[in-house]
Amino acid sequence: MAVRAADSRKATDIRVLDLREITSFADHFVIATGSNPRQIQAIAEEVQKRLKEHGERPLNVEGLNNAEWVLADYGDFIVHIFAPQSRQYYDLERLWRHAKDVPIPAEEPESRA
Repeated sequence: MAVRAADSRKATDIRVLDLREITSFADHFVIATGSNPRQIQAIAEEVQKRLKEHGERPLNVEGLNNAEWVLADYGDFIVHIFAPQSRQYYDLERLWRHAKDVPIPAEEPESRA
């Protein structure tokens, strides 16, 4: 749901990392990039909205005002939404390079009934 929500707000370079074999504080990272602060905020808000609709609420959200790096901690997974320069600087994919990439399946088209 977090991936689909980010994608619906035109997030780019969305990745999901499986951390279960290398750390105990979270099972997965969802990492995405927004092009500017307003888009980053919109992505974060859409993720929160969609997950809330399914009973998921973040334990903590940081960086929403600055919108260079928004971190939403949902316990089992953490959503990171970066500005391009912040994503490159922090390079979570390199830092967590031993994590497995989780393939993101193509979204199924909605049926027209």
